[in-house]
Amino acid sequence: MTADERQSRTRWFSAWTTRRWLRVGVAVSLVVLALLGTVGTWVLGRTQTISDDLVNVRSPALTVAIRLEAAVLNQETGIRGYGLTGLPEFITPYEQGLTEQEASLAELTGLLEGNRVGLDDLKAVRDAVAKWQERVARPIAAAPAGSPSPMATQRAAAGKEAFDDVRAALSGQQERLYAGRERARDDLMDTMVLRNWVFGAIAVLIAVLTALIFEGLRRGINTPLERLGADARAVAGGDFGHPITPTGPADLRNLSREIDFMRQRLVQELAFSEDTRLRLDAQTADLQRSNAELEQFAYVASHDLQEPLRKVSSFTQLLQRRYGGQLDSRADQYIDFAVDGANRMQTLINDLLDFSRVGRLHNSHQSVDLDKVLERTLSELSVGIEEAGAEITRDPLPALVADPTQMGMLWQNLISNAVKFRRPGETPKIHVTAAREGELWRFEVTDNGIGIAPEYADKVFVIFQRLHTKDTYTGSGIGLAMCKKIVEFHGGTIGIDPEYHDGARIAFTLAPRPPESPGPSTVPEATRAEAEPAR
Repeated sequence: MTADERQSRTRWFSAWTTRRWLRVGVAVSLVVLALLGTVGTWVLGRTQTISDDLVNVRSPALTVAIRLEAAVLNQETGIRGYGLTGLPEFITPYEQGLTEQEASLAELTGLLEGNRVGLDDLKAVRDAVAKWQERVARPIAAAPAGSPSPMATQRAAAGKEAFDDVRAALSGQQERLYAGRERARDDLMDTMVLRNWVFGAIAVLIAVLTALIFEGLRRGINTPLERLGADARAVAGGDFGHPITPTGPADLRNLSREIDFMRQRLVQELAFSEDTRLRLDAQTADLQRSNAELEQFAYVASHDLQEPLRKVSSFTQLLQRRYGGQLDSRADQYIDFAVDGANRMQTLINDLLDFSRVGRLHNSHQSVDLDKVLERTLSELSVGIEEAGAEITRDPLPALVADPTQMGMLWQNLISNAVKFRRPGETPKIHVTAAREGELWRFEVTDNGIGIAPEYADKVFVIFQRLHTKDTYTGSGIGLAMCKKIVEFHGGTIGIDPEYHDGARIAFTLAPRPPESPGPSTVPEATRAEAEPAR
């Protein structure tokens, strides 16, 4: 082969992609494995055929032939004893022998089906036995019992000659069956040796083929990928000027060129991305500072609102006690409005403080038995439950890793809402269920109250949103909003079941363990301590 031919062939192979190399390699491997599999299948089939013939035909046939011989011998013994003594008990072995003979002949006929020599031997045995039975056995068996049969003596010589023919036929049959079994065993051993050689050759060829495949993969794919990986690691380490060297099959070389083009683009985008990162860091710092200031504002504002509100409430209540009934009815009404407004404002501020504390102050995750938490909640709400005559049932509840205070607030809001929004004149019935749903626990609080219209299913979870006037149902409209915040803080969701129409069904999920531990509050300790007495 000339140098030009070698160079042309090299260029031709260099245009092959990884896919083409794999296709050619897989095709060659499949052809070789198919040939080996065909040979192995034939050898296994041959082994199975001989083994089945030996186990299911030849060995059982020899065993049945021996059993047939025993049955005929039992007949001869019984007939001889009966003929010499006339005792009836000698007929029993003869009759049993007849039964066993018929069974053995039928079984041998089935086993030797298709075996011409075996069937000929069986016919010779059957004929010899029939001849002996016709000449000797049946006449003697038909003689009356009680005395020796003269026929036994008269036909002794003929009977011996006939039974010798039976013995000869049985012996010839067994010898040929034994010889056939030995030939089958020798064939099986020879086939097993061939099978071992064939599968040994298959194992060697598979090992050689595997070694060739691994070597081809190493040279054609692993080594180029390792070089590409080394170049990529150099670039990832900060050496953006390091070039990517194309090696390997055509597609890997194209991949190397694409990666090198990406490296060049990264160099171009690096300056812009760095500037963008700095701006994002500044915006993130501003956002964190804004959140901290907002949280601090909520505490300080709540604390600052408490003092003037207490004064307004105290003085309006003082006016009500001191001057109630001394002014006109309109003045008394105005004073009542002022007192009620101050009290409601006080309640709203306390509820807002509780709402803001969820996830900040109440953030002590531990194993919580929800059954015990619900029992404590029902004990705390026992007065309202007894007044309403509510019937509360529940399924067994699991233990979760959660904040116990928040779990108590969750159950308190849900149960108190179910008791409060009851139908007039009807006994409130509340049922709590829990079931595993994938990786979460799904809880449902079902009541037979006034229910929630579908169009308000989302509105009820918004803070301070009320569906009824304060004269109809008391409250600040923060209960379900707090439940939503608690459930979401513990990695779950909450909503109204739209398919339930006989009241309301609040369904929510909780994770067995919180998804992550929130960081500490950014409110300064001094501010927090200052705000706490305002509750």
